[in-house]
Amino acid sequence: MADYHKPDQQTLQALKDTANRLRILSIRATTAAGSGHPTSCCSAAEIMSVLFFHTMKYKPQDPKNPNNDRFVLSKGHAAPVLYSAWAEAGFVPESELLKLRTLDSVLEGHPVPRQEFTDVATGSLGQGLGAAAGMAYTAKHFDKASYRTYCLLGDGETSEGSVWEAMNFAGFYKLDNLTAIIDVNRLGQSEAAPLQHKVEIYQKRCEAFGWHSVVVDGHSVEELCKAFTPVKNQPTAIIAKTYKGKGITGIEDKENWHGKPLPKDLAEQAIKEIESRIHSNKKLTPALPVEDAPSISIKNIKMPSPPNYKLGDKIATRKAYGQALAKLGYANDRVIAMDGDTKNSTFSELFKKDHPDRYIECYIAEQNMVSVAVGCATRDRTVPFASCFATFFTRAFDHIRMAAISESNINLCGSHCGVSIGEDGASQMGLEDLSLFRAVPSSTVFYPSDAVSTEKAVELAANTKGICFIRTSRPENAVLYNNNEEFKIGHAKVVLQSKDDQVTVIGAGVTLHEALAAAEQLKKEKIHIRVIDLFTIKPLDRKTILESAKATKGRIITVEDHYHEGGIGEAVAAAVVGEPGITLKSLAVTGVPRSGKPDELLKLFGIDKDAIVAAVKKVVAKPCN
Repeated sequence: MADYHKPDQQTLQALKDTANRLRILSIRATTAAGSGHPTSCCSAAEIMSVLFFHTMKYKPQDPKNPNNDRFVLSKGHAAPVLYSAWAEAGFVPESELLKLRTLDSVLEGHPVPRQEFTDVATGSLGQGLGAAAGMAYTAKHFDKASYRTYCLLGDGETSEGSVWEAMNFAGFYKLDNLTAIIDVNRLGQSEAAPLQHKVEIYQKRCEAFGWHSVVVDGHSVEELCKAFTPVKNQPTAIIAKTYKGKGITGIEDKENWHGKPLPKDLAEQAIKEIESRIHSNKKLTPALPVEDAPSISIKNIKMPSPPNYKLGDKIATRKAYGQALAKLGYANDRVIAMDGDTKNSTFSELFKKDHPDRYIECYIAEQNMVSVAVGCATRDRTVPFASCFATFFTRAFDHIRMAAISESNINLCGSHCGVSIGEDGASQMGLEDLSLFRAVPSSTVFYPSDAVSTEKAVELAANTKGICFIRTSRPENAVLYNNNEEFKIGHAKVVLQSKDDQVTVIGAGVTLHEALAAAEQLKKEKIHIRVIDLFTIKPLDRKTILESAKATKGRIITVEDHYHEGGIGEAVAAAVVGEPGITLKSLAVTGVPRSGKPDELLKLFGIDKDAIVAAVKKVVAKPCN
């Protein structure tokens, strides 16, 4: 442990006084709002006081400064104490606290990046530590800078498995610039937390994951000051024994006060009681940070050279993704990659081979991988690409949803989509992923169909705000596009057309190749179809779809290696709804699949070339309205 210098009595008293002012401000804010979590704020008051006015180094008037220490409030429901700390620091006007949770205030019920001092949104419990670990990893390995990261968790949220995924990650990578504080205030939302005040068990659990762990009285500013002294080669976990509603007579350590503001009369009484314990109104000033975070730019990242593929050559888009990512790594040293122990299948191993210092193995912990990516992306320090099998992102959906609320810029690649992966069977087949990512606000969903479009998708994703998802496939398919082909988000490609087209067939990935094979077969029978490659499923190219539909008597067939629900068919249906004279037929996977050869499974579920041929013939045979 580094040398600890005990603060003088005057400083200790000022920290106690600051903690009580944070209590008062939190009570006033939640009572004014008529909602909120004042008791959860009161248990953390001393922790926040010591963190913000003794331990952390930051510029109070420049919260986003890259040199500042980072703070993540994982127990996001205690947001008022965070806002109060920034008011005490002079950044938030105290009058603004009285607008808590109102439509015209940035001080929402839980932290969001609309607030300049908030890096990641929290409130869905169990996610803050993963993001904090990403920030700490970035500081240590990419920025190689002095700033530290602190994360405050509630004891209740340690029931979430994602907390221990993050603990495992930070312990394994020896993130000694990361400190987690568990506010063990004993009480959950509806009843006592499972371990209540058994702080020694929390300590043993943290130690088992490789953390330096110390138990403190969470209301002793002196014990907290000492506990925040870091150690080398281990992250630090501070197990703070506290009491919910600390300082409020009749409410402290009592059940049924979670998420309840104090009525006005009780609030006034509590404030008077707490004010009587304040010795001085002396304001403490945080120490300034060391300014050693490098200046970087992640704008306008361009591939160092065009794609280099031959028309007709066969290559899986999952492999093309890995090749493109490794190539992009040469364009900007802030492009990083991570994977969930599937790098030899997603081909992110190619990035690791070329740029080993910028690859993070997250192992089989997809929830944490997403959170780490979010943390790495904060303050525009990196451009992260995280990959695994598409289906395993479903278990991380809440983390992806919160990433969107965090206004995060992360890129996720899901390989092994659909039944076309073959013999591995249903558990490995991504069949819900398009539905998942289409539902996420700010998302862009790429579904490239060949190696050239895959490389272009990777480059576009690196320069696109929000959550980007790239869907890649296992089968090897022919290169369709010239290396100089231009791709844009929201612009589909009409890959086959003639003046005699009778039906528009829309595919993506493997089904685009099935559609082209069907077109060859139909051509022999004098039936011509127009084939569209969507490239991005969101945003969808409504203009091209409608123009093609009108040119083919309003007939559209969609075919996809995905379930009907939330997939390409429903996306196209939403795009053309209300347009007169359009008929839409959707071919998609129905029911739970099984093991088999890819071509057998495409046939079994009616999404192969023969199924497309049959659907086209049926549509053409039906008289137009």
